Amino acid sequence: MRYRPEVDGLRALAVLAVIFYHAGFTLFKGGFVGVDIFFVISGYLITSIIFSEIKSQSFSFANFYARRAGRIIPPLFLVMMASMPFAYLYLLPIHLKEFARSLVYIPVFVSNIFFMRQSGYFDSDVEIKPMIHTWSLAVEEQYYLMFPLLLLVLYKVNRNWLLPLLALLGIGSFLLAQFHFTDATSSFYLLHTRAWELLLGVCLAIYLSEGNKGNQPELRVGNVLSITGLIFI
Repeated sequence: MRYRPEVDGLRALAVLAVIFYHAGFTLFKGGFVGVDIFFVISGYLITSIIFSEIKSQSFSFANFYARRAGRIIPPLFLVMMASMPFAYLYLLPIHLKEFARSLVYIPVFVSNIFFMRQSGYFDSDVEIKPMIHTWSLAVEEQYYLMFPLLLLVLYKVNRNWLLPLLALLGIGSFLLAQFHFTDATSSFYLLHTRAWELLLGVCLAIYLSEGNKGNQPELRVGNVLSITGLIFI
């Protein structure tokens, strides 16, 4: 797909919101919403690529996962290794032990489950968990472990029902996230209550890919909608 500078700008906004939230800026006390934005962007970008390859009959699971590994694993291991000396210097032994345990879960992309069992994301002790931010990467990779196969099967069974069925899955995930009152921590960390955000981007990508680009608003209306979206964020 062609480069989308506006999506890159939105991604930068999402990252900055999370950074400012963790830095303790009062104005950004809701900055963790940047993760939600990032999930939507990821769903849109990855699906745009996968879906175009499926339509052209050039999609390969091996190539897809090789590309994901090449993009994710090198920076992930760099961050892990860079964090080790600082953890050794500044963490108490009990916290250093938990840090070491987290390094086992992170490379296999289940750190969201590990941190969910440790504490809530908004608890005070997350400040002594240097790798807690990897929970969102784990959710994303768990999703992309299953989603390409689901997309391929639905496309081959009935292309016309693809978008409605994915939208229904998204609605179901959203309802689970909103009404999962018994355990807000698991609702925050786990895939089934986060999938709706990724699926929102997925549905947008498929809608545009299926020839609906002509329904885009004129420039002035588009600018108003963009500014409105930024205000909502």
